[in-house]
Parts: sequence; structure tokens; C-alpha cells
Amino acid sequence: MTRSTSIDSQPSFSRRTFLGGSAVLSFAVGTAGITQVAWAAADGAANEELEPNIWVRIAADDSITIVFPSTEMGQGSFTALPVILAEELDADWDKVRIEQLSRDDRAFGNPLFGGVLYTAGSTGVSGYFDSLRRAGAQARRLLLLTAADHWSVSPDSLTTEPSAVVHAASGRRMSYGEIAALRPATQTVPEIADEDLKPRSAYRLIGQSVPRRDVPAKSRGTEIYAIDVRVPDMLYATVLRAPVEGEQPLEIDETETLAVAGVLQTVTLPDGVAVAAESLEAALAGRDRLRVVWSETSPARAFDSEADLANYAEAAADSTHESAPWRSEGDAAAALASADRILEADYLSDYAYHAQMEPMAAVASVDADGKGAEVWAGTQTQSWTMRTITELLETTPERIRLHMMTMGGSFGRRTALTQEYLRDALLVSKALGRPAKVVWTREDDVKFGWFRPAAAQKLRAGLTADGRLAGWHHRVATPSVIAYFNPLRWEQVDPSDIISMRGAESKFYGIPDFLAEHVITERRARLAPWRAIGASYTSFAAEAFMDELAEAAGLDPLTFRLQLVQDNPRGRQLLERVAEMAGWNDRPQGGSEERAMGLSFAGYGDTMAAGIAEISLDRDSGRISVHRFWTAVDGGLLISPDNAQAQVEGGVIYGLGSALRERITIRDGEVEQNNFYDYEILRANEVPEIEVQFQVSDGPPTGMGEVGTPMTSAAVANAFYALTGKRLRHLPFTPDRVLEALAS
Repeated sequence: MTRSTSIDSQPSFSRRTFLGGSAVLSFAVGTAGITQVAWAAADGAANEELEPNIWVRIAADDSITIVFPSTEMGQGSFTALPVILAEELDADWDKVRIEQLSRDDRAFGNPLFGGVLYTAGSTGVSGYFDSLRRAGAQARRLLLLTAADHWSVSPDSLTTEPSAVVHAASGRRMSYGEIAALRPATQTVPEIADEDLKPRSAYRLIGQSVPRRDVPAKSRGTEIYAIDVRVPDMLYATVLRAPVEGEQPLEIDETETLAVAGVLQTVTLPDGVAVAAESLEAALAGRDRLRVVWSETSPARAFDSEADLANYAEAAADSTHESAPWRSEGDAAAALASADRILEADYLSDYAYHAQMEPMAAVASVDADGKGAEVWAGTQTQSWTMRTITELLETTPERIRLHMMTMGGSFGRRTALTQEYLRDALLVSKALGRPAKVVWTREDDVKFGWFRPAAAQKLRAGLTADGRLAGWHHRVATPSVIAYFNPLRWEQVDPSDIISMRGAESKFYGIPDFLAEHVITERRARLAPWRAIGASYTSFAAEAFMDELAEAAGLDPLTFRLQLVQDNPRGRQLLERVAEMAGWNDRPQGGSEERAMGLSFAGYGDTMAAGIAEISLDRDSGRISVHRFWTAVDGGLLISPDNAQAQVEGGVIYGLGSALRERITIRDGEVEQNNFYDYEILRANEVPEIEVQFQVSDGPPTGMGEVGTPMTSAAVANAFYALTGKRLRHLPFTPDRVLEALAS
């Protein structure tokens, strides 16, 4: 794959305690919006560390420690978030150290998740952007005030350069570390107003491709993930899980298992049997020899992905089936009734597996009294991880020493309210009185994964005599993901499920009479958020249908879409730009015999993207090849252009895998796939040339982690129609489905 990119411009605060004769400086926000400074120095000793607020500490040796409240799973937030604070602080980036937050301290919570510590939905940068800017500016303000007091000059006469305060009139200069050792000039620091923040023209870190801090260790193979953790006296455990959800072990024959050298014992779990051993190899060998009789009463034994999807399709088509409104504007029913022509189409999508590089793993060391523990885990949430631990041990957070580990990918898999792999590590450790690492094999990860839901969608839209859109009705029949993976959240939002429905709002188009509904179907598999959540399938259906409407209207797909973005100048610019990038207007009409292009316009949250795929087809095998993919993206302010490009490219590749072959099938309650030989992800030699161009708008950053995925499947489907005159309406476009379409 070759890369191409271009960019176009258009507190309750905590206290820290220090040892010996050091001094402490901390702040608390009062009701008047003033930060109260608390100063404590023992025996008149110099301060060793300045803590302007909970986010940053400045040491006398000039090092600056910035707290990272999110979690890192490859998306680059471990660098991007600290860069935001460092920018306003005017810090020397080479002096910055990053500290992973490994506790459930809601003072650091993501505002977009109601203060919960939760990393998902491309909300890391967008959620923390304002808080981190103000924290950095506040720390800089304190440094200026303290330096001004020390030199007996006006703060307005001072400026900063990276990690230093300068008084140009006298030529004096102090490093941030030198200032940190001084007594603070004031006990109150005013809150930071918008006008106190840097203008974009003054940025020197934001907007630059600051090298990611996590890349060197990953490149050298020295990064430590949960699956790599080793602690003294640690044992290993693998779990023989019930083949069907809801079943339990009735009889366990462990005779052959215990005969394996290194195996210690078995531990019965709620949904399986763990084998604990001195090595992972022994645990796996022991598990292979374990004989278990399972219950056979679970309703999940009736789960059948093919039959269940057919039932979902019936529910989507049944207008009398109860549904929950997702987005409603104007009067869609009246607009459709008065339309000159009505079109409708049905779209299907299968379950999809996350396929993250690191399978589930966790290490737990439960204290002797069973009420405390030290835990090493890679998850997307400090809050729900701590909840899993404290509820299982019936204890309080103060007894837990949590280490949040870098994850080898996640894509939503590690977001659940209760994390079963961590639960199992705690139970095994408690049973054996030793630290325990539970490791899932790839087969475990596939067989017992939590998946993107299957969905059936019916779309209806009207056209006027002159080919303009008149009414839009989008019904999505799929289960509630939130109800399964986070029932506490479902109690708060029922029946509005953003995980299942995002993208169905089609909010970037101006459609005055619009209705999107969620037909909440019965859950028939374990479910979790998946990259781009609902938009990975709702945008596929909406954008494939948009091409069908364009053809019925007798218009080019680009022209038809441009009519719908008259009130969205950002969206119009993206469509025009991607068309120019790909040479859309110069393409052979109807495609050529070898290749064709397809257009799609979608987004995620407030981030928009227009994409064009160029494909070819082996008509004998039914395999689609994507040769080039062009995309124009508007995600507001870019913190790091290079990382943004990597995120969009990754999203496109993820979307192409979903479009071309990734699917999970279930029969008699059991997942049929095992590993990457029968759950095929996109291979390296299949990755197309991807060209990304960014349109930087005036707004704040709106997220880049998901936006590459929603547009991708429809672009491929629309290119397939341009090439063959046949529609693909069932995701993924596997060779058998392609051949079936060609034969229709």
C-alpha cells in the first residue's frame, strides 16, 4: 500500500502528598470559578514539584508529567491528549513524561460519557480537548505569575517559550523547573477564559505530526501488553468454555488433566472450567484432556444466524412491528404518499468479529483475605474494570491496585460493563492463592467473542417528477447492543441505542421529511460495539440506496448527492474534492470492462468523509479486488495529521475487510468459525492504494478513529453495480454472493 495525504485549512481537584521536607502545591476550584492554591512546605524547604492542577506536575529538574486519562489501543491517544495540554502550557515536548491513569477517578472522566472513564467512539481527543487546553493554560498562568512576583515585574511583560518564561526587557529567563522550586505568587488563580487560550496561529505542537510515544517500543517488540505480564509466583490458566451461551458444567472428569506435568488444579467458573498450571503450555494441554458434560437447556441452543437474520428481515418489512424512533424530521409518511415514485430496497449484514491482534488476557493477584487485589488488564475503561473487580470481590476501590495496560487493538471488544476474562483471572487467583494469568487463544477469542450485531434494513424513499428526493424511511431491525454489554446504561437510554443505530440518522444530508426507526429484535448472539458501531452497516445501506435513487432519478450519483448538501458546505466540498482526487467526472460511463468506481458519503459523529473505491472483479471466482480508495475527510482541527491519516487508513482497511469477507455464522448456538483461516480478514497484499486528503474546518476536533469505516462498504457495492449492473445488498460481499448476484 502507498500512502498519500494533504491538508487544507479553511474542576474538583485532587491533592498529592510528598515525603520528607518537600513542599506541596495543589488547587481546588471554588464556586466562584477561582482556583484555590494550597501551599505546604516543611521546614522551609524548597518545593520539589509543582502541581498546578490534577492534570500536570512540573519538577525542579524541568520534567513535566502529564496524566493520560484515556487508554491506548493503537489509536495514538497516548500522545495526542498530552500534546493538547503541552501546547497550552508551552512545554518543551522532549521534557514531557506521560502517566497512565490507572484508577477510577471520575475527576478525569470523559465529559462525553458523563464523567465515566471510557475510551470509545472516537471521543478521546474531542471529549478531553477543552479540559486539557484549559489545564495547560492554567499551569502556564501560574508559572507567569510566580516568575513575575520573583522578578517584581508585571506578568504582562513576560512571555513563554518551550518550558521557559522570558522577560525580554531585561533579558532574564527562568526554566519551568526553576519556577517550580519557588513559592507560588498567589493563592488564587483565575479560571481560564476562551480569550486566554492560544489562537491556532500560535500552535507549534497541535497540527504537527509529533512522533507517537508508543511507537518505538512497539517497533522494537518491547511494549508490554496484558498478555505479556509476568509477576513472581504467577500461574497460567486457560478456560474450557461452555460451547453454547448459558450452559454450565454438570460433570467434570479431570483425571487426565491432572496427569499433565505442571497442571495444578481445575476451577469451576460460571460458564466453564479453568485449568491452572505452571506454564501456558501445560494449561493448554490439560484443557485438551478435560472431559466435561454440559447442560443442554439454554435457549441459546436455538441461535441460528441464517434463520435469525431472515426473522430480522421479516420484522424490518412488517410496518406493524413495534419500533423506536431514532430520528424524525418533518412528515416522512406524507412526503412518501405524495411522491411521484417510490423506491424501496432491503439490505442485510452478518455478525462480525473484532479480530484485534491481542486476544483477551488479564493477570490478577488476589490478596490473602480475598478483599483486595493487584490487577493488570488492557481494557477501554478504568471505571468498568474497577467495577468488575470490586463487585466480584465485594470490596472497595481503595483495596485495588490497577495497572491499565496498552492494548493490542480492541475496536470496542474491551468495553463491557463486566469483563469476563478479568473475572476469570480473579476467580482463579482467589481459588489458588497465587497470581494468575488467564489467556485466551485465538480460537477462544473467535468462538466466544462478542460481535457486531446482524441487521436487516428496509429503506423506502420517494422521488418527485423532476428527480428530487421526497421523503425517506429507514427501518433497522437489529438487537440492542447496549442492553447486552451494558445493561446499566440501557436502563438510562432505553429505547435509544446509539451503538445499534448510529449512521441511520443520515444527518449530513438535507432531507426535510425523514424517519429512521429501530426495530429492536431478540438478541441471538453475544454483542459488543464494533468499529464505527451501527454506522458500519446503516451507512452501507443508506449510501447503497442513495445510488439506487440516483439511477432512478436519471442523475449521476455525485450530482444527486450534491443536491442534498446545499445546506452543508463542508459536505459539498468533500464530495467535490474526492471527485477531483479520483477523476470521477473523467471515468468511463458504466465502468470499463476491467474496473469501475463507486462513491459514498458518510461519517461518524460530527466527522464527515466522502470516499471513492475503484474495483475489479474475477467473474470466475467471484472475488472483488479493490485497487484504489480515495477519501476526503473533515474532522475539524487535526491534532496530528500523520496519526489522523493512519486512523483513516486503518478505518478504510477495516471497512474493506467487513465489506469483502468478514462474517461470523452461528448454528445450534455455536460459532462456526475458529481462526483466521476461516474468518478471513483483509490480507496485506489486498490492501489498496489509499489517498487521504483532509479539510481542516474551524471547529474543534471531532474524532478520526471510526470515520474511515462507514463509507467503505457502499463505495465498493456501488462500484460493483457500475461494473456489472448488479446490486450487492448483503454484507459481506463474499464470492458466493457475488456469483449469485451475477447470475440473477
